[in-house]
Amino acid sequence: MASDKSSRGNASQFFVAGELCRRDLVAVVTMGNTPNTDILCSNREGTKFVHIQVKTFVPGNKTVSVGRKAERNYGANFVWVLAGIPTPAKNAEFVYFIIPSDEVSANVEEAHRKWLSEPNIRTGGERNDSKVRTIHLPPNVCYNGWSIQRELSP
Repeated sequence: MASDKSSRGNASQFFVAGELCRRDLVAVVTMGNTPNTDILCSNREGTKFVHIQVKTFVPGNKTVSVGRKAERNYGANFVWVLAGIPTPAKNAEFVYFIIPSDEVSANVEEAHRKWLSEPNIRTGGERNDSKVRTIHLPPNVCYNGWSIQRELSP
């Protein structure tokens, strides 16, 4: 359901911001008012900043969906947080993966190119390109062999 997806996405941003604050950082959820940035985070002194893009998944899923913007390297002060937020019905732990922009961009683009180059499993023909990109979650490995290694528990 679309509203459920939106609510879960909002919840994940607040959970990530809350976790950052718990770790004595300053985190502000942008509420969609800043392109490509869900959370602005800094140290207490305000001398170091990072932009955070949050993508939500349900723990136990094999992949998380991202868009074409994941292929762009936004620089050293930009990170992706893949936030595993359990559904209310599940009694599961929250899981976070923190990945620098340069690692996401290089691997998402390469994995998507490799996926496109392989035949469609159902038809045997060419695969159609789309705006959706996927990142495989551990223990799964992306099409190019990339495996995410950075899990952070709350």
